[in-house]
Amino acid sequence: MALVAMLALAAIAIAFIAYVLWPRWPGPSIGPDAPALPITIAGTAFNVPPAAIRIPLQRRAGAHERVDLAFLWPSLEPPAAAPRAAGAAAPQAIDRLFVTIAAAGDTLPPAERARTIYPRYVATDVTELDGLVVRAFRSGSPYQGEDLIHDPSAPEGFLVRCSRSGAGPTPGICLYGRRVENADILVRFPRDWLSDWRAIDDGIERLIEGLRPHGS
Repeated sequence: MALVAMLALAAIAIAFIAYVLWPRWPGPSIGPDAPALPITIAGTAFNVPPAAIRIPLQRRAGAHERVDLAFLWPSLEPPAAAPRAAGAAAPQAIDRLFVTIAAAGDTLPPAERARTIYPRYVATDVTELDGLVVRAFRSGSPYQGEDLIHDPSAPEGFLVRCSRSGAGPTPGICLYGRRVENADILVRFPRDWLSDWRAIDDGIERLIEGLRPHGS
């Protein structure tokens, strides 16, 4: 009997250890029509509408390394969560802002990068675009084929790094960066939208404010 009891205890112990150590997948993702999710990235708090989250596995509250979002322009609403017909080609997404929020780590803040890194690689020639200054990055630099575009009227004003439109339907894309506490926010949009850059600047500001908890 003692042997049977010992074997039973051993089996219980093994089962308990297996339960504790067995890998678990995250719970099911939340539907896109749920209320805004409280998430943290590198300890920085955000409230994110699930319908804006592009990757279903990221639709959960709690800590994330990064989240990938999309918002319609100019409404700044999440895209409609309509199912795509089988075999249908994805439309060109030229009506939305793409937003990535990720842990900043030990990288330079975007504003600091603009002050200390980009000036090393831009050419001396300057052109203007509706109140913006456009400087091309030199050939052979890490950013060749792109332009640095900014508002010269404000030291911390609107600033983007943009690729140039390619042959055919390939649009140039602009990157707008912002450091928020310990997280970096990167916004991508078509370069053609710079014709209304003041509205883009205001819209991005309102979007970031809307993603932050009240009082942050």
